[in-house]
Amino acid sequence: MSQTMRALVKREAAEGIWMEEVPTPSPGTNEVLIKVEKTAICGTDLHIYLWDEWSQRNIEPGRVIGHEFVGCIEQLGDGVTGYEVGDRVSAEGHIVCGHCRNCRAGQPHVCANTIGIGVNRDGAFAEYVVTPASNLWPIPDEIAPELAAFFDPFGNAAHCALQFDLVGEDVLITGAGPIGIIAAGICRHVGARHVIITDVNDYRLNLARNMGATRTINVKRDSIAHVVEELGLDGFDIGLEMSGNATAFNDLLHHMYHGGKVALLGLLPDGTGCDWEQIIFKGLELHGIYGRRMYETWYKMTQMVLTGFPLRRALTHHIPIENYEHGFELMKDGECGKVVCDWTGVI
Repeated sequence: MSQTMRALVKREAAEGIWMEEVPTPSPGTNEVLIKVEKTAICGTDLHIYLWDEWSQRNIEPGRVIGHEFVGCIEQLGDGVTGYEVGDRVSAEGHIVCGHCRNCRAGQPHVCANTIGIGVNRDGAFAEYVVTPASNLWPIPDEIAPELAAFFDPFGNAAHCALQFDLVGEDVLITGAGPIGIIAAGICRHVGARHVIITDVNDYRLNLARNMGATRTINVKRDSIAHVVEELGLDGFDIGLEMSGNATAFNDLLHHMYHGGKVALLGLLPDGTGCDWEQIIFKGLELHGIYGRRMYETWYKMTQMVLTGFPLRRALTHHIPIENYEHGFELMKDGECGKVVCDWTGVI
């Protein structure tokens, strides 16, 4: 194994990502070294590429980015048990402290001391990545690597969609990004009645329809109110806010049924206001969503794929890592679902 490797690095405090040669990492105690096979581009990676306000607050130039990946264990650090060299794995992108109140209570997904792979430590857009063994998730041979590469956002969608009982319910999803698209499929997979999704991007709305949404709404041409009237609904039982758009969020609240439940995954702008009457007088339940449940969400999404969930419909581009700039342009333009980059030279 070479002492250096190729990696995508946020080299400068400016727009862009650069392919560079960097030192190959070594696993420490209770860590493993993984030879990366596929890496998917996340919305977080796009934020870093664009060097937006969030990135400027959270990313140190020189960071190797990326946290959606699949690969095989290359080397075990001291103290690692339960895994062998050659095991096929993905990994939870949030590294938790293990000693805070939530970690000790069995709720590590809300650890206050979380460290993000590819954000706070070097990530997986590289030939090799080091992660704690406790963060690994074994990938069955039946699951294609290009799908396992984006289990992390699949987990966001699953955590959000499965927050509430969906059987027979009417669901409104605001935001047809890749996570919203996958969430639409999950809602139908587990038995929701109507699954309505809104956006302004026809390409992604079509992906959501193919994934399982029963109705899509481009809010530039149509309205939620019109579809609610057409379907004869009193309102939505479940709302999934994935747009990060203040107008979409308030539109969702306005169309919730009394006693409805809302999961919030989209990061709304600072200072976003809302119509509190919609929340209070309707008795709505709002729940913030961050990451995935460790590791129950990983178990559920693995079983969904093994039992026929059509995750592949969310994958629109599978490209060599050398074409990574094209992948980021696709993400920036919104003309894609999930974009997966291959490090092996074989697609």
